[in-house]
This record gives sequence, structure tokens and C-alpha cells, in this order.
Amino acid sequence: MTGQDAASGDPAGTASDRRVIEQRGLYLDELEVGAVYAHRPGRTLTEADNVLFTTLTMNTQALHLDAAWSEGQPFGQRLVNSMLTLATLVGQSVSQLTQGTIVAQLGLTDVAFPKPLFHGDTLYTETEITGVRPSSSRPGQGIATMTHTGRNQHGEVVATATRSVLMWSSTATREGQA
Repeated sequence: MTGQDAASGDPAGTASDRRVIEQRGLYLDELEVGAVYAHRPGRTLTEADNVLFTTLTMNTQALHLDAAWSEGQPFGQRLVNSMLTLATLVGQSVSQLTQGTIVAQLGLTDVAFPKPLFHGDTLYTETEITGVRPSSSRPGQGIATMTHTGRNQHGEVVATATRSVLMWSSTATREGQA
């Protein structure tokens, strides 16, 4: 390309003159214990999302797949698969908290679904940071503990989970360890 950087399409020479900001999550030392991060936009879960996730994961539970049978059950309709709810709950936090700054997910505990999600409901997630500590065995890394809370469009809590992740610190990245 004449007069442009072939890789980016930018006019020749300007890419190196501009500051480039790459979207990432927060580093361990940027997390604030007690802070609540609101993840937006919300995610409206559709019938297609639910049927696809349910069949991909081989969960043949009729509550997720059989509309006629589900009508006779206590909620009177199909429910969004709770594992889809959990995956979306965690997933909504990624771009704001752990994108490119996570080493590994260590575990999920205290998972609960106090109310169901139905097709067409929108899930909004907030995450509270409940603990941050440097790793004693992995220099430049540490463990963050966070509690995810998901609410539907009416503000009702539909899912909660506590999550532990191993994360990079910003100093490790600056030192070239990440």
C-alpha cells in the first residue's frame, strides 16, 4: 500500500507516533479490596443461547429443552441452564478484570442460583473484590478472590459465585515476566 502501513492501514509513519492503548483487565495490584465493579452491558439470554449451550454440553434436562413438559413444572416454563448463567456471570467480568492479566482460574465456590433466569431475561453482573495477596511461590503473581453477583432486569439476584484467580502483578509485566 502506497503511503500506508500495510498491516494497519494507517498512513505511513503515524502508527509509531501515536500512543496505542490495548484493552486489558486489571493487574493484581490494581484491584481494590471492597470495590464493586459493575460489568456492562448486560446480556439478554435467548432461547437460542439456552438450547445451543444445553445441547453442546450434553445436558438433556427437560427443564431446558422441553417446553410442553416444563409448562407442568413449578416455574411453568423452560429455565435458562444454570451452567450458562454461571458461565455468563464469570464471562461478563473478564474484559474489566482479568483480560490478559490472569494466569489461571483456581476455583469457584459458594455457587448459588436463588432465582431462575428465563428466555429473554437480561443478566447484569457485579463483582466485589474480597481478597488480594501476593503468591508466596510465584514471584510477580498473586491470588485475587472475588464474589460475582448476577441480577436480572428486575434487580433480583439470580446467581452468586466466589472465584479465586491467579493473576499477574503490574511489576511482573514491566519486568518482562508476563
